[in-house]
Amino acid sequence: MTAPTDVATRLTGFVAALRVHGLRVGTGETVDAAQAVAALGLADRELLREGLAATLLHTTDQRRVFDPVFDLYFPKSVGAPDAGSADRDDLRDRLAAALAANDVAMMGRLAVEAVDGFGGYGSSPGSDGWSSYQALDRLRPQTLLARVRDSVRAQDGGSGFAGRLLEDEIRRRIEVFRGQVAAEARRRVAERRGRDEIARRAVAPTADRVDFLYAGKDRVAELRRTVQPLARKLATRLAARRRRAARGTIDLRRTLRGSLSTGGVPMRPVLRRRRPVRPELVLLCDVSGSVSGFSDFTMLLVQALHDQFSKVRVFAFVNRIDEVTGLLVRGAADAEGLSARIRAEATLTGWHGSSDYGVALGEFAERYEAAVGPRTTVFVLGDARTNMSDPNLPAVRQVAARARRLYWLNPEPRAQWGTGDSAAPAYAELVEMHECRNARQLGTIVGRLLPV
Repeated sequence: MTAPTDVATRLTGFVAALRVHGLRVGTGETVDAAQAVAALGLADRELLREGLAATLLHTTDQRRVFDPVFDLYFPKSVGAPDAGSADRDDLRDRLAAALAANDVAMMGRLAVEAVDGFGGYGSSPGSDGWSSYQALDRLRPQTLLARVRDSVRAQDGGSGFAGRLLEDEIRRRIEVFRGQVAAEARRRVAERRGRDEIARRAVAPTADRVDFLYAGKDRVAELRRTVQPLARKLATRLAARRRRAARGTIDLRRTLRGSLSTGGVPMRPVLRRRRPVRPELVLLCDVSGSVSGFSDFTMLLVQALHDQFSKVRVFAFVNRIDEVTGLLVRGAADAEGLSARIRAEATLTGWHGSSDYGVALGEFAERYEAAVGPRTTVFVLGDARTNMSDPNLPAVRQVAARARRLYWLNPEPRAQWGTGDSAAPAYAELVEMHECRNARQLGTIVGRLLPV
């Protein structure tokens, strides 16, 4: 029987790990989770999982972090290095049967056996470990597809799934098993090295903490779903700032004049009234290579915030620059196709396909000079990698001289600025440059820098 103090320690460690990954879990939610554990007990692990999810999570997207962390802090069983060797062929036979029956519980038990029998490595107590890759490489569940397909067809007599749909369903089941093996290996490593460390390093972060430069297609799709909630939060923040700013600063002359009735004591400060004027915004977006994901997300975010500005103009470039404001408006319902739409309809490249900040910025300063004025805030989005070409600093100075503010958002880590062909340090001497690697940083920076 598990001691109450051990359960409390696991629960508090679990909550701390969720917070490390950016989930907002307060004291109230933690107390609710403790009451859920007391009411549900530890016997039914899946019931406990759902109870804790109901008390701790705010959105379904957070399950991506919650489930693997839960598996670390509330495991099925403690690993057993001395369980003995497994029969590979027998395990494959039983796995094929479980896959054919879609028996997830049996697949979970077989995942434990697979890691037990084939996932261990090392011989000394200090070097022993567990590898899901090694277990899956020796078991090779992907090669069972044909056997499982034939078994399913024989069981249902030819009805049910057919052809490609059946194969896709079997592949999905195999991926479920692979995930179970990975979770089991991760759990065993956590038991040996410490749950807190593994939870911090081995669990995939939430979408808003994934680096733009390394986000795969699935994470990019998740990021697009966060645009509207982030835009609503920023719009509320900007509106509040605008209301405060509309009151203006103290009018010293009128305040002192009013203080004559109180013996010279300024009891009632008089504020200058400001006309609430919404600013103009211009984006210059590098859409080449891996930087395009960062630029696309920022363009979509600004499009969602368009009501906060009197005018928004968006320009995209690789080594030529072209205005794409109309493409964003026309494709408002097609966020996924934004990159393809820009590349198909805008003129972004000249005689070569590599990014050239110097040429693009120079062309903007020459062709679109009228787009920037004293009410305009300009954001440049890109990694400042010039492919060893001229960075054209005079063009940046020209834009900065005409604009109200000029900022540069760089998706690369600050430690990489100035390495290789990066001209970031040179640009940073003229422009306020900010590291902006993920959606969380972007929301914070944009909320702080956007004018009111």
